[in-house]
Amino acid sequence: MGERKRLSRWYFGGLGSAGAACCTHPLDLLKVHLQTQQEGKLSLLRLTVNIVKQQGVLALYNGLSASLLRQLTYSTTRFGIYEVVKQAVAPSGGDISFMVRVGIASVAGAAGGFVGTPGDMINVRMQNDIKLPPESRRNYKHALDGLIRVYQEEGARRLFAGASTATSRAVLMTVGQLSFYDQVKMTLLAHGFSDNLTTHFLSSLTAGAVATTLTQPLDVLKTRAMNAKPGEFKSIWHIITYTAKLGPLGFFKGAKLPPRLFPLPVPPRIPKLRAAIAEPLKLASETLQVGISGGTGEAAKASPISGYVPAFVRLGPHTILTFVFLEQLRKNFGFLAPE
Repeated sequence: MGERKRLSRWYFGGLGSAGAACCTHPLDLLKVHLQTQQEGKLSLLRLTVNIVKQQGVLALYNGLSASLLRQLTYSTTRFGIYEVVKQAVAPSGGDISFMVRVGIASVAGAAGGFVGTPGDMINVRMQNDIKLPPESRRNYKHALDGLIRVYQEEGARRLFAGASTATSRAVLMTVGQLSFYDQVKMTLLAHGFSDNLTTHFLSSLTAGAVATTLTQPLDVLKTRAMNAKPGEFKSIWHIITYTAKLGPLGFFKGAKLPPRLFPLPVPPRIPKLRAAIAEPLKLASETLQVGISGGTGEAAKASPISGYVPAFVRLGPHTILTFVFLEQLRKNFGFLAPE
């Protein structure tokens, strides 16, 4: 008789996401600083040193309460619903078809996106406060203070502004992360891998890439709409058709990218080879340029989004850490599956 499988409790996903946010929050904060610096173009290292010198190490965790509020509402809801329904379908932890997983993840993502909208809004506001002049800043003391003030000053409905967009994105994010993580992990286990850190890392790495791929087109469309001039686009369908004219990659990059960062290392004596790989190299170089620059200066003006690679660099570590923490909680504190 084999060893009984341990199943995850409904709240482990929220705890794992909160733990991941604690690790990746300094990166998110530095990203916002890079994107909003008004003068000069400080490197990531120089910016980090300046913040630590001027405000102390704890300044790297400014606004952490808002990030935790978002994860403890948004992620707890979507992971919780996904786990509860999945365990109801297969109480002993058995295999579930991929399409059923996608269906469960879609419902869980929609619920999580709606519930997490207030926390998401407060998180965005607290991060954006740094680029506003001192007299215009909201200066929320912490996330709960932000929720209370929005409710008192702007009304309850304002807490759910943008819920439709957040819900749509959360559906794609949850499908990419949860259903694909389970599917990849199940495939690896079936091919001789053990239920260990290596399997969890490979599965979460793949899930992060899939989630980035699924959500990036929606982010592109949303950003085009937000940056469009009045009357430039008649509807969301107009934005979709306009972006589609750029080809499939148009949904994964900006309309106009900055000058490339590196020269093309292709010998001119091989024209066919040069022609074949010139565009991929150019695109990779330009994407790196935007990612390294943090979306500031000409890069920010030329491209409204950071590109696929920087998007994955931001989402990948959080996805990996979330599932690593979740699996450790499951293996050490989960409950035994019924026989």
